Amino acid sequence: MKIAIPTETQAGESRVAASPDTVKAYIKKGAEVSVQAGAGKGSSIPDSAFAAAGATITQGEFGDADVVLTIRRPSPDLLKSLKRGAILMGGLEPYGDKAGLEAIAQSGVTAFAMELMPRITRAQSMDILSSQANLAGYKAVIDAAYHFNRAFPMMMTAAGTVAAAKVFIMGVGVAGLQAIATARRLGAIVSATDVRKATEEQVKSLGAKFVFADIADAATSGGYAKELTAEDKAKQAALVAEHVKNQDIVITTALIPGRPAPVLISQEMVESMKPGSIIVDLAVERGGNCPLSKPDEIVEHKGVKIVGTLNLAGKLAGNASPLFAKNLANFLDLMIQKDGTLKIDDADDCIKGTMIARDGALVHPMFKGA
Repeated sequence: MKIAIPTETQAGESRVAASPDTVKAYIKKGAEVSVQAGAGKGSSIPDSAFAAAGATITQGEFGDADVVLTIRRPSPDLLKSLKRGAILMGGLEPYGDKAGLEAIAQSGVTAFAMELMPRITRAQSMDILSSQANLAGYKAVIDAAYHFNRAFPMMMTAAGTVAAAKVFIMGVGVAGLQAIATARRLGAIVSATDVRKATEEQVKSLGAKFVFADIADAATSGGYAKELTAEDKAKQAALVAEHVKNQDIVITTALIPGRPAPVLISQEMVESMKPGSIIVDLAVERGGNCPLSKPDEIVEHKGVKIVGTLNLAGKLAGNASPLFAKNLANFLDLMIQKDGTLKIDDADDCIKGTMIARDGALVHPMFKGA
């Protein structure tokens, strides 16, 4: 079994889909591992560290690889070079680009989009969305603190008292919960909202105030948030509009799988905030939770800064890469047999839930025939 880890080619992507620890684990299972030269540079993992773990450093010749691990969808050139039947797994960005998915299918690889991992207990160790969102939530608060021209904690001084910053987290998923915890550690007064009533207990357990309109619970059976009705949207928007007026920092994290990010902070709400306030929009890659957000830009609107940094987890690549790599390793373990060969169990919920292409066709129910 030959496992290959290419260098990511997407602009701004600093992560790598393996770590020295996962390379050692693969080799222990009987695999040969090749890593493209420089693949770990953005994560501060030198080629020598991969070589010391037992990997072969190559210039990117992966035509004989049985398994290819990536952070992002592979480049067209890399995809064309892979042999038919090779296993491709990583963050393949399955939503919104049918032509890209068809190119993956037509290459003949068996492709697994790790974003589609089922939300079941046994899949938690393979969930790239959770491992990366955790870091993104932390980084969002750190970035907000950097751009904010005042302190987070309350300070008592002989010259007067510095009031604690007020931080509002919108969306209480993995990123939102980490943002709450980080802002609290920095001494802020934190509040949070979500359309899922069940998140109230989690918010309060972290010492934050829960802000919730009188609306129907919008949690799906899988635990995600679903889109609100028009009436409930209006109720939630009215509550948020009143609350954000007094907030120093707002961090938005709301995403609905397969759909554009919902608008949570309107231009009118931005204009109601105090000059010097900060908004960090974690959903900017999918259109943003604020219509004023721009990808990889800091927009200043009437004294309020809206931060739209892409790939926040990638800004912490030294942590993000090993976590992502371990997610992939745990998933690949489902296929590695005791004799070191690969076997795909079509009945396994994790395999079935993430497989998007096989034998030259799209096979996932969400995408085939679409």
